[in-house]
Amino acid sequence: MKNHIMLITYPDSFGKNLKELNHVLHTYFPKEIGAVHILPFYPSSGDRGFAPIDYRRVSPEFGTWEDIETISRDYEIMADFMINHLSKRSEEFRDFVEKHDDSEYAHLFMRFKDFWENGFPTEEEIALLNKRKPCAPCVDIDFADGTTEKIWCTFDEEQMDLDLRSEAAWKFVERTLREITSHGIPLIRLDALAFATKRPGTTCFFLEPDFWQIIDRVRDMLEGTGVELLPEIHDHYTKQLSIADHGYYVYDFVLPVMVLHTLYTHSNTRLLHWLNICPRKQYTTLDTHDGLGTVDVVDLLTKEELDSVIRKTEDYGANFKWDYSKDSQGAKVVYQINCSYYSAVGENDQAYLLSRAIQFFTPGIPQVYYMGLLAGPNDYELMERTHYDRNISRHNYTLEEIDAAVQKPVVQKLCKMMRFYNSHPAFSGEMTLPSQEEGELKILWEGNGDKVLLEADLNTCDFTISYWEKDEKKTLEL
Repeated sequence: MKNHIMLITYPDSFGKNLKELNHVLHTYFPKEIGAVHILPFYPSSGDRGFAPIDYRRVSPEFGTWEDIETISRDYEIMADFMINHLSKRSEEFRDFVEKHDDSEYAHLFMRFKDFWENGFPTEEEIALLNKRKPCAPCVDIDFADGTTEKIWCTFDEEQMDLDLRSEAAWKFVERTLREITSHGIPLIRLDALAFATKRPGTTCFFLEPDFWQIIDRVRDMLEGTGVELLPEIHDHYTKQLSIADHGYYVYDFVLPVMVLHTLYTHSNTRLLHWLNICPRKQYTTLDTHDGLGTVDVVDLLTKEELDSVIRKTEDYGANFKWDYSKDSQGAKVVYQINCSYYSAVGENDQAYLLSRAIQFFTPGIPQVYYMGLLAGPNDYELMERTHYDRNISRHNYTLEEIDAAVQKPVVQKLCKMMRFYNSHPAFSGEMTLPSQEEGELKILWEGNGDKVLLEADLNTCDFTISYWEKDEKKTLEL
């Protein structure tokens, strides 16, 4: 896996389809991007691709497997596998509805009657669950034989949870992963993995040893293929540390809010602590298709510090996704902040560039969301037109919009930093933190005689990136 910056994009948001995405990559970002996380491109019935109907096909409005394979010739592709759920419009679920217990997929899905002692959880058991809705995570399904059952549904009502306690589910998992990876895809993101661990009387979230048994089984079935796994989990940062300790790549979901706190307070204290303890085998983010996680930074920031960040982003137009897990104790608790990162720093070019510089100097492989690549502000029009809060940071760019956006000085400077990151060997070395005062930030990378240094004034957001050639110190001109 190359230590080059990875783009995160929907198949129809950086141009209207995969062919246009490939054009944009080669035309505007040939040296800035080395890999691409293409968000779900399969036929889907909801959640902008995350309710997959059929993993064997590329949704026709996006293109074909040939388009995916074309992109894969020049870029490492990461694709999603929703290990927790499958669309209710899928062939498998429709067969289950039609044939009920006689279906070969009768044990593929999580049926309440087979899971809970009395067919339905008690109020205490519901309260204990890590939930994404303020009620029991199920939906009533009417079967062709006239009966009705409650099927586990953690997220949207289009997304039916799989029962990974069954061999039927594991046959589906293996068949699907082999199909996806057969098209030149070396990286698989395991979406909603922690929710796939379920036992009565628990949170049904990141249960041990269940979690390790599931991810290890996936790894084992792909052994010899060279495919890497990236488990997707938004939770307390110690979960990521634990996954990293087991040798897997993780997400640095701490960094987005931590950088905002650093820029808002002009203090390096919390960030330096995180840089000292964060995993080294990770993908770093500032923005993704989801919001900026707050649960990830609990205990790294105090409640007061986190609340202050949340209030500040609200001043910049953010809205929020709420937590309904037991830890919320009946109160409205922010789970994610919905806001473009450019807007979250007040649409201040200098602050935005510094935030990216910090990301690039943080251990790990950087991921840059497509809106972040173009320094895109909040899309209030899309959010209001679709009545969906998360769409505030999901603008769909036309080729004409992209052509105009890449001319912006902030984008030009960002691209220069990205080219520098991809080409400089010091970033494959080791990071150290020189002695520094609270209102400044210094991060040094060294390896095989090469070194690069970030120095920033957190009060003004002014910063320099220095590098050495034959013992001569030089500055990256932005």
